[in-house]
Amino acid sequence: MENKTGKYFKYAIGEIILVVIGILIALQINNWNENRKEKLEESSILQNLHDEFSANQKLLKNTKLSSDTAEESGYKLMSLFGKPKAYIERNNPDSLLFYVLEPGEFRASENTVNDLIQSGRLKLLKNKKLKDQLYKWQSALKDFDAQYKRVEIKIDQDIIPYLNKNYALKDIDKYGALNWKEESTLKVKKYDIFNDIEFENILDDYLYRIISCQKNIDSIEQIIDEILKETR
Repeated sequence: MENKTGKYFKYAIGEIILVVIGILIALQINNWNENRKEKLEESSILQNLHDEFSANQKLLKNTKLSSDTAEESGYKLMSLFGKPKAYIERNNPDSLLFYVLEPGEFRASENTVNDLIQSGRLKLLKNKKLKDQLYKWQSALKDFDAQYKRVEIKIDQDIIPYLNKNYALKDIDKYGALNWKEESTLKVKKYDIFNDIEFENILDDYLYRIISCQKNIDSIEQIIDEILKETR
């Protein structure tokens, strides 16, 4: 009886050990599968981020070009104040005003970033530097939108109303979508605006706002570069 009991006890212990080993192996396999799935999902997220920010980089280049042109045109217009009519005409203020009125906006794609944050899948990213840049991205976009709205407000509430009363908008719009072939035939002393302190002040404030907007564009550009670097 003692021999039988001992054998049975050893057999039971052996069975328990086998069961425990089986459970541990199953858990290990399950963890391995979960880690593999997470790595695959992380890889997919990185690719989506890289594609989205590559597209945003191209959009930003166009915005930066428009903003640079608007700023440069604004400075050229400021240099025309107090100058003779012949000098003003040679510098084509019609085209300069057109570019001032088209500072360029930035409508970035945020689908991947918003989905990651709202779904909680951002935690799948192991790269802390990348996550920090994504948070900076959202903050930088908000700052840009705020600065760009200030530029739009200046155009809509000050520049356009002033030009409506003192300039021929048709002469400006020949450089845009309307593509007028002839200038306005109405008699308007449009170059008088370059002897008006009110317009000089309006333009000065516009340039102050557009420069602030440019600083935000530079910040966004740096963030995009960092995100693309971390998602390669």
